[in-house]
Amino acid sequence: MRALRDITVPKVEQLGPADSGEFIYVDISSIDAERKRIVDPKRMQASEAPSRAKQRLRKGDVLVSMTRPNRNAVAIVPPELDGAIGSTGFHVLRAVDDVEPRWIFNAVQTKDFISAMEGLVQGALYPAVRPKDVQSFAIPLPPLESQIEAVAEIEKQFSRLDEAVANLKRVKANLKRYKAAVLKAAVEGRLVPTEAELARKEGRDYETGEQLLQRILETRRKEWKGKGKYTEPAAPDMADLPALPDGWLWASVDQLAEVVRGASPRPAGDPKYFGGDIPWITVGTVTSAEGKFVRAAKETLTTLGKENSRFIEAGTLLLTNSGATLGVPKISAIGGCINDGVAALFVHNESIKLYLLHVFDSLTESLRRINQGAAQPNLNTAIIRGIKVALPPEAELQRLLDEVDRRVSIVQGIEGQVDLNLARAERMRQSVLAKMFGGGT
Repeated sequence: MRALRDITVPKVEQLGPADSGEFIYVDISSIDAERKRIVDPKRMQASEAPSRAKQRLRKGDVLVSMTRPNRNAVAIVPPELDGAIGSTGFHVLRAVDDVEPRWIFNAVQTKDFISAMEGLVQGALYPAVRPKDVQSFAIPLPPLESQIEAVAEIEKQFSRLDEAVANLKRVKANLKRYKAAVLKAAVEGRLVPTEAELARKEGRDYETGEQLLQRILETRRKEWKGKGKYTEPAAPDMADLPALPDGWLWASVDQLAEVVRGASPRPAGDPKYFGGDIPWITVGTVTSAEGKFVRAAKETLTTLGKENSRFIEAGTLLLTNSGATLGVPKISAIGGCINDGVAALFVHNESIKLYLLHVFDSLTESLRRINQGAAQPNLNTAIIRGIKVALPPEAELQRLLDEVDRRVSIVQGIEGQVDLNLARAERMRQSVLAKMFGGGT
């Protein structure tokens, strides 16, 4: 076993780019941590060079990101990037003459290397390891000819794995597109036979979406418990709206739900607000929840924190309204407090709540395009209330929800199998590396 410091040059040149002209810059964001490749090097003028643009790279250099080592953002410099400038956020491993660079490159992808670096992390907000931590890791070092033969075998096996993984990811992408198409068809009245069509065939009357909306509004008036006098919600602006199937009508979210934004205790981070037993539901809590329900929260508030936040009961429809992941809808299966990056939608009709969940799911990308944020993307409550919803008759709505659930459950089953196979591919990759370098799989 030899430490990496003993088989690599002590330090690469730290001269940065030339004083003038254009150069290619490789920083941590240039690395695809999953594919272990440099995918996005940046061209810039020397006058624009960031302070971290120091390390002069050569082909065959192995780049190891020292921040968040659990991501294992590593890559090998290809011939076309010989002479590029690397960030000082990398530790650069440049092999000595009797060591194959690709041998080192594969060694720093092993589970043993990742685990060793995770155990040496310093810092909480910006977890990182030091150059000496990377240099101290020891790997087996057979003769150069054996290294080259082993690397060729690894690359042959990885090539087959990469092809299989690419196929699995294509399946996932197709499933995502199919689910989006199902949701789009559902909210446009194209997924199930309309109530109007069935009523005509059966020679009967039916309740329209307009009648359903009137019942919803009557219920809200009767059950109003808010502050001040009840205000009739605004109808949608009907200009330039497409035609809907018979029996449907356009409604606004404001007519279907009471929209309230969450609130965060101030000053932020004050310990007297945190550490109690009340779930604290943030943007991250919502976006990381599996499926359509929020079932748990990592952080909690005290009673004082609750008084300075916004409490919601279990069963409330939530919508993220700030950050890069705005527009994500979930139903909270737990009672708790929501922060100001989350909006609550109080809906009196259970079918309407589930329907709005699907509506928002189908609109996520378009909502991100209309957000009103500046530095931080943001959906204010006025925008949410003004979102237009195509509302079907209630009988049709229930059939529609059943069909969406049936199709989405099939998609989720296939996605689960794909994820299992992707995890199996990663285990196989680590197994190949373990056979070459030793250690656990």
